[in-house]
Order: sequence, then structure tokens, then C-alpha cells
Amino acid sequence: MSSTRLRSKAGPYALLVPAILVLVVGMAYPLGRQLMLSFHEFGRAQQFGQPAPWVGLDNYRELVTDRTMWTVIARSLAFCFVNAAITMVVGTLIAVLMKRVATAPRLILQISMLLAWAMPVIAAMTAWQWLFDTRYGLVNWSLRKLGFASFDGHNWLIDPLSFFFVASVIIIWMSVPFVAFTAYAALTQVSEETLEASHLDGATAIQRFRHIVYPTIKPVLTIVALLQIVWDLRVFAQINFLQNVGGTPSETHLLGTYIYSLGIGQNDYGSASAMAMFVLVLTLVLTFRYVWSLLKEEPR
Repeated sequence: MSSTRLRSKAGPYALLVPAILVLVVGMAYPLGRQLMLSFHEFGRAQQFGQPAPWVGLDNYRELVTDRTMWTVIARSLAFCFVNAAITMVVGTLIAVLMKRVATAPRLILQISMLLAWAMPVIAAMTAWQWLFDTRYGLVNWSLRKLGFASFDGHNWLIDPLSFFFVASVIIIWMSVPFVAFTAYAALTQVSEETLEASHLDGATAIQRFRHIVYPTIKPVLTIVALLQIVWDLRVFAQINFLQNVGGTPSETHLLGTYIYSLGIGQNDYGSASAMAMFVLVLTLVLTFRYVWSLLKEEPR
């Protein structure tokens, strides 16, 4: 094989070297470090220089036999799928709305969602905390004015069910702009000529969406749904904030806050690392079908 031909074949692989180095430094080392930590007993003493004893699979064994962990996992999966489904439906409907309305209302809608998307998490959480405040919140005031006297002084965060309702409202509100903008970009790729021809042939709006629009935007929606599931499974900041302002942590832990409570709260970094590895495997299992379908759709 000539040197010129060899260089032409090796060129594309050489371009991958910087990306591979970044992945190794940025992901492989932390992941390997966390995996090793999960096989050690690492607590407060180890933070001050004491050697970390090797415990093998003990951290994993304790977690698997802990009923609390399975409760948190079931709660997290239910929360994840409900929020991801609602976010996808609302975001897609808003995208369809943006495609149909005139320029002025579409710009107002897009700017409003951009403001929601760009707002820092803590600022957004503070605003929502004020809205659901027990004494001065706008939500309780509005419900009282509508005749629901029982909401006078109602605490939305003390009950786990209403706690997750508030958390879902906030997380969906923060996630919908990404889904709506992405779905809107996909909708602009749908052929107007095909839609017009099907309309002239007598196809209803539902039939046009089912047989023309949805197949066109399906690859994009699949990727967005995959990202949304991963996002909702690892949600942390919103739940932790609400727990700190009135929620009951033991009854409202999700995977992120549970790992945080094991590591930072109980100084049990070995168990926290084991739990983090378990979540990684769970994420891969949940997303495997979507990733596999995407790989099959890639041109060979």
C-alpha cells in the first residue's frame, strides 16, 4: 500500500484523536474513579487521609437489600416517565401551534419560551416558591378567590403527592421550550406540497399528521424523547430546592437527591458511588432501545 493511500485512509481517524482524548480525560477518568470508589469503604475518616478499605461488592449488596433504594427507584421511574410524556406532548402541541399562527404571536410565544429557558434554575425556583407560598402565594390566593376555602394556608410541599405535583409543574415548564423549539424546527422540514396534495385528496388534519407529518419528524422526536428521559431521571436541583424549603426528604427522594444524601448527608461515599453506578446502568437499559433504533436507521 502506497504512503499516499495510507495517509488518506488514516486521515479521518486522526481527526478523531482530539475528541477521543477529551472523552478519556473528561469522562473515562471520573467514571473509572467512581467505579473504584464503589468497591471501597470511603467515609469521613478517608477524607482526612485514612486508607480506604477494599470491601468488594458489599456496597452493592447493602443497596440491593435496602427497601428504601427500590422505593426511590420506583418513584424516580414513575416521575421520569410521567414528566417526559407530558413534556413531549405539550412541547409538540406548542410547536404545531407555532407553525400555524401568524408571525407576531409566534414571535411572542418564542420570546416567552426563550425567557423561561434562559432563566437560571435558582431564580426560577425562587419565583415558583413564591407562587406556591403557604401564606402569600398567588396560587393559594387564586384558589381562595375561586371558592376553594380549604386552600387558605395550604402547604403544597408537606404532602408527597402535592410536592411532586409542584415539582412536575416546574420541571415541565423548564423543559417544554427545548422540546417545542426542536419539534418546530423539524416541522419546518415537512413538505408543504405533499400536505397540500393530501388535503386536495380529502385527507383530514389528523390523517395528514399521522401519515405525513409524524413520520417526517419521528427521528427528531425520538432523540428528544431520549434526552428528556435522561434529563428527568437525573433531575436534582429542583427536588433538592423544594426539599430545603418545606418538603419531607425521606418521602420525596429521587435518585439524584438520594445519592446526594448518601454521599454528602451520611458521608458514605462508597455507597453513593455504588448507587451512581447503578443509575448509570439503569439509564443505559432505559435508553438502549432508542439508541439501537437510531443506529438501525443510520445509512450504511
